[in-house]
Amino acid sequence: MAYRISQLLYPRLTVLITTCDRSGRPDVAAFSFFTPVSFEPKYVAFAVAPQRLTFSNLREVGEFVVNVPTAEMLGKVWVCGSVSGREADKFKLAGLTPVPSVRVKPPRIRECPVQLECTAEWMGEFGDHWLVVGRVVAEHVERAEFEPLLHYSGKRFFKAGERLEVS
Repeated sequence: MAYRISQLLYPRLTVLITTCDRSGRPDVAAFSFFTPVSFEPKYVAFAVAPQRLTFSNLREVGEFVVNVPTAEMLGKVWVCGSVSGREADKFKLAGLTPVPSVRVKPPRIRECPVQLECTAEWMGEFGDHWLVVGRVVAEHVERAEFEPLLHYSGKRFFKAGERLEVS
């Protein structure tokens, strides 16, 4: 049986990336191909398919916000990952509240306990996706400990279970 890479490397943190076009029209999309890259300065990276509105907005504006949802937000996250921003206002459809960012044009999402404002510093093509590396220029942390939403593949998600520590 052949497995997708996303099924072999799981669970992955699910984030909501907000972007906007030149006119300021915002969009939000769900991503689980996401990772931190550097502690200091802070950099993050995510992979996006070039046909997505997020990609077009990044090419136009070059800024984004990483919004980290809680596990309780699964339904809202699913809307953001399964509906095109070209055809619907996903903020309204998912019941999410956009709030102005401090350093970048795309909005943050009020319901997410962590929001990282980023400038896209590098974009490169890898197979059927583009890797986007962003520098964190502002961070907003309502609470650092919460139950994150983890993605396996398709419609299958997990939430973090037991806390483990090395003694």
